[in-house]
Amino acid sequence: MNLYIGSGDIKSILMGIDTKGYQDFVRKFVSDEKPNYNSFASPIDALRTGAILEQRYLLTLGNDYFCQWKETFAEMDVFTSSIDFAKIENGKIVDFDELKTIWLTDYLDIIQPLSSLEQKDYLVVLKKKFKQNYEQIQAQMMCANLQSANLVFLSVDSYDDEYNFSREIKESEYVKFRIPRDETVIEKIKSRGQIFQTIKNNFKWA
Repeated sequence: MNLYIGSGDIKSILMGIDTKGYQDFVRKFVSDEKPNYNSFASPIDALRTGAILEQRYLLTLGNDYFCQWKETFAEMDVFTSSIDFAKIENGKIVDFDELKTIWLTDYLDIIQPLSSLEQKDYLVVLKKKFKQNYEQIQAQMMCANLQSANLVFLSVDSYDDEYNFSREIKESEYVKFRIPRDETVIEKIKSRGQIFQTIKNNFKWA
């Protein structure tokens, strides 16, 4: 059995229990088949491009950042988050960037105008327009035991792999939003994860 909730699964566990998304996750949770994700080979342009640009974005960060860092929630070990870019000091995560790619027109129309707003104002928009991203980063902060982290939106202007593999990312092409810890969302995530923690506790042998 898989018996874990990844950060990408948060949107599913917060759905209604009668929805297809929630039920699909339950089947994955107890499945004996281990998920094998290879975004670089994905036929979906957005997923493939996102994976490529993660490598390019890493080049903009310092040597103390590590890609796809794993953190398990100490209180409920059913939650394990994969963090895009974790800043590590003395073997411990102290900050992170969660990267989302967004098509150029949406970046110019939505993201850039938000970059000039105060935190309390841009949070209102992010919670509404990018709710799943907001909830995901809360789960990641929960696992990493951090009080804030960066949600980063990077503009995409091409799905051509050759172009993206050599792209030099400029500061004007992405925006970092500092996201504070939201205990209301985290308590909701913990509550919805409790049944899965109970299952895991009773199937340690699986």
